[in-house]
Amino acid sequence: MKKFIVILLLAIGSFSIDSNAQCAMCRRVAESSHDAHENKVGRGLNNGIMYLLAIPYVLAGIGLYVYTKKRKA
Repeated sequence: MKKFIVILLLAIGSFSIDSNAQCAMCRRVAESSHDAHENKVGRGLNNGIMYLLAIPYVLAGIGLYVYTKKRKA
């Protein structure tokens, strides 16, 4: 199990991306909405980012749950 965790952490670390890796249009829209003091677009972008961040953790949690249930059975 310890070896699996080490391999998993190395795999996750090898897929790190640059924080500026976003499309130019999204960046321009976020900057222009910030300058115009319109928070609706910014909130929408933040909600989308939160959904995209949550999905891998939810899937990993489901996978871990299934793994532990199968291992105990």
